[in-house]
Amino acid sequence: LLIRFLSHWYLFVITSVLAIICAYFYTKYSTPQYEVSATVLIEQDKNSSFDPQDLLGLGMMQGKKNLENEVGIMKSHTLSKRALQKLDFFTSYYQIDGFLTKEFYQNSPYIVSFDSQFPQLIGIPINLTKISGSTYKLTIESDKGYLHNFSEDRGVETKTNINLSKEYKFGEWVQSEYFRLKITINPDYIATIDEFKDFYFHFNSLESLVAQFSKATIEPINRTSTIARITHKSTNVYKSVNYLNQLIKEYLERGLEKKNEVAINTIEFITRELHGISDSLLVAENNLQEFRSSNQIMDVEFQAQQILEQLKELESDKAVLMVKSKYYTNLSSYLKEKENVTDIVVPSSIGIDDPLLNQLVAELTFRLNERSELLFSSTEKNPMVLSLDQQIRNTKKALFENINNIINTSNIAINDVNNRIERITSRIDHLPNTQRQLFNYERTFKLNDAMYTFLLQKLSEAQITRASNRPDNEVIDRASINRYSQIYPNGKLNYMFAFIIGILIPVIYLFAKDYLNDKIIERKDVEDITKLPIVGHTLHNDKETELIVANAPKSSIAESFRSIRTNIQFLARGKEKQLIMVTSDMASAGKTFVSMNLGSVFAQYEKKAVLLGFDLRKPRIYQDFNLSNEMGLSTYYIDKNNIDEIIQKSSVDNLDIIMAGPIPPNPAELIASSKTIELLNELKKRYDYIIVDTPPLGLVTDAFLLMEYADVNLFIVRQNHTV
Repeated sequence: LLIRFLSHWYLFVITSVLAIICAYFYTKYSTPQYEVSATVLIEQDKNSSFDPQDLLGLGMMQGKKNLENEVGIMKSHTLSKRALQKLDFFTSYYQIDGFLTKEFYQNSPYIVSFDSQFPQLIGIPINLTKISGSTYKLTIESDKGYLHNFSEDRGVETKTNINLSKEYKFGEWVQSEYFRLKITINPDYIATIDEFKDFYFHFNSLESLVAQFSKATIEPINRTSTIARITHKSTNVYKSVNYLNQLIKEYLERGLEKKNEVAINTIEFITRELHGISDSLLVAENNLQEFRSSNQIMDVEFQAQQILEQLKELESDKAVLMVKSKYYTNLSSYLKEKENVTDIVVPSSIGIDDPLLNQLVAELTFRLNERSELLFSSTEKNPMVLSLDQQIRNTKKALFENINNIINTSNIAINDVNNRIERITSRIDHLPNTQRQLFNYERTFKLNDAMYTFLLQKLSEAQITRASNRPDNEVIDRASINRYSQIYPNGKLNYMFAFIIGILIPVIYLFAKDYLNDKIIERKDVEDITKLPIVGHTLHNDKETELIVANAPKSSIAESFRSIRTNIQFLARGKEKQLIMVTSDMASAGKTFVSMNLGSVFAQYEKKAVLLGFDLRKPRIYQDFNLSNEMGLSTYYIDKNNIDEIIQKSSVDNLDIIMAGPIPPNPAELIASSKTIELLNELKKRYDYIIVDTPPLGLVTDAFLLMEYADVNLFIVRQNHTV
């Protein structure tokens, strides 16, 4: 293989150079693609509820599941859409610079504003050509396009055979059936190339932007970490940086919104209650003030003061119980009317300290949030979702039972307070009429005031909680324009692959050439197709002479002929006189070369040998021995010359030559005549070895006619020539 490859070294050089040149142009004229990344720390859920997985030693799976859910949220269509709605990606600007298309972002030579209330043509390039400092020309050509209403985010109409070419003025709103827009020259743009050449822009729908940008890769930085790395690939670094940062911002805001839902719902609930109580409190306060003013009452007796303090305390307790009772009733109705109760008001937020109720509400909220997050990356038929549905149903059932028990207990407590109030009130009947009336006014005022004060306190706590909330997750590294990597095209990798391909192409070519080659290449090829013995093989002759044995007796080729001579003696053992016929299946196989050198090697063996040129159709031996071909076998067959006249001495001792003679019109008939056997019998008397050079077997019958007289038939197979 090494010799074969080295003999074709020029192929490796040519293909490698061409491949590297192609890699150079490919790298230079490919649109670059960049990768931008950011990292986010995802906190683990600190849910204190009982998890059966803990008993099985699978508690650590919760962290992995939480990370997968958060990754699903960040990859979701909804979050991408939410981020892209706040980015100015709806207009894309491009310029064709040679073989490259350059995208502008925040540095375009023109600024295009469109009317979101008017249907715009999306996805179709709109070519812009500047005519003068105040005018420009828009050109559109397309077979098909779509009009999109950006204000409603929906397609409006399909247009076919779109064709537009019209001039407009910069800074003016222009309108056609395909758009309504205004184009101004960017005063901050610094021209580095001809901005008036091959410039175009197009509008993007929100869905197309989501499809383009929502392919960010999100994965943990290692197997045990909850820090997720978010990477995004695009042809514009600035867009990727802005998109990733906005995506993370929306993700954190979403988490904060989910976290603030409890505080917001509590504030809304308390605010609604305050509106009702504030009116009652205002009326009670006015009545009390008017009564005191009209009766000029500044204070009451000590006994009456004690009764008033006791009533005040009981009314305060009653106010708290009534607020809580109202919450229980609202909670029960809320659970019955709504399926999704993730925005439920947590009991502890309004001062209800029942541990079981708080735990059940917290568990229900957690399960519902977990189900919602799981649906980002799976369907409702997922076994985990079905399991959560069953847990939610069980929690709701337990919650209903607990609420009913609490409502009954609360009613008992309110009745008890009412009874105590009635007993104290009965003592008021013994007071003077004016004091009794004052007690009634103050009771009403104190009750409303206690309820109002209690709700104000809880409202303040909820507002403080909301203000102090922060996202559970946090940004570790924001995407930055200073931290990016070009991932395509990779010059070093392209050159390496080009070099490898440049090496592989010749290798594949040479192997394919050998595979498709039906010629004899090596010894095994011969052994696979015949059972006949291989007498020997000779090397390629790169010398100027064909008589290698005579002129270069110490060469490797001469040694190979000596080996063939020895093997022939084994094949024809027991015969003192041997007739050896040399043939092949096709011309130029090396019959004459083998015949001449075989005769020479037998002659060097101190044996008398004669070489017969029986290739009467294409005689050639006389040229190599520098002898005459005027007399030979053909003249012998027509009785023009006898045997002694056609035998010629060669330059090799003990080797005589009988040439083919002039080319006859009927070689096969001559060879088939009786004179052939007469000739061979006579030569066997004079020589020890008779070497017969014949025409190819596959072309004529001459060799078949002589084969019956031969003691050894040698069939010549030439490497990379014989089929």
